[in-house]
Amino acid sequence: MAQIAFIGLGNMGGPMALNLVKAGHSVRGFDLSETAKALAKEGGVEVVESIAEAVEGAEAVITSLPKGDHVRSVLDGPDGIWAHAPKTALLLDTSTVDVETSQWCHDQSAERGFSFADTPVSGGTVGAAAGTLAVMIGGDDDAAQRAAEYVKPFAGNAIVAGGPTAGIAAKLTNNMMLFIESIAVNEGAVLADRLGLDPKVFWDIVSVSSGRCWAQQTWYPVPGVIESAAANKNFDATFRADLALKDITLAVDAADKHSLNIPAGKLAKAQFEQLVEEGYGDKDCMLTVKNVSPDGSAKGWDGAAPSSK
Repeated sequence: MAQIAFIGLGNMGGPMALNLVKAGHSVRGFDLSETAKALAKEGGVEVVESIAEAVEGAEAVITSLPKGDHVRSVLDGPDGIWAHAPKTALLLDTSTVDVETSQWCHDQSAERGFSFADTPVSGGTVGAAAGTLAVMIGGDDDAAQRAAEYVKPFAGNAIVAGGPTAGIAAKLTNNMMLFIESIAVNEGAVLADRLGLDPKVFWDIVSVSSGRCWAQQTWYPVPGVIESAAANKNFDATFRADLALKDITLAVDAADKHSLNIPAGKLAKAQFEQLVEEGYGDKDCMLTVKNVSPDGSAKGWDGAAPSSK
């Protein structure tokens, strides 16, 4: 079993780190959040107070962070991973970042003598906890194959997408498709309700019909239909709206750089922008369902004003 450093123990990183522990690996973790550190410690992660402590003697260093700027900052600088990790350690980034940041991670890691793989994940907090995430791997052949072994404890599927940045390219494209389908699911759920259909019966019909998709199966925006839906918990976040906006913005920006026409992607982006502008960035991304109703209401949501804007 390996000695693994895990930087970023939040909603995604924490459960992934715990699955590594369950698989028998020794995991040292670091995070700025006291709550995240406490939860990780309860699950068997050795929580330390610095990146330097976390990466000491590590065979692999895994990062799970909100933004590209965070990834750059934990890699670089006198207190960063490059300054303290053994050169033999494989560096893996599971964060969702822009392609340019991922390329920078590959290039700058190689310049310093490290092997790096971009290993973004899909499946949300439910998949992170269950160990069923899809992991998309980008890197040279050796790094990619090594990465595939390290991610097994939290992966239902680990797929080598290609060379450097192929993993993040696959993730951004996949997430854009997810968020487009989430808008379709919201509109369909509300229309079905207005037409008098029982929501569970309709969900069962879609589940064996052409409207079936991941968002419908996992995030259906009506309470009492599927256990994993945020609609059961006042749309408290399983995937925050502001993070959804970040992800789809990265995908739309990438499409713009290639002069692609993606009206559906931009429509989904606008939905998340509205939610964030209204102050609901910390709520679940499926709260965009409220945009469907003329009065801005949604079943399962108390309609409370945002805590802050």
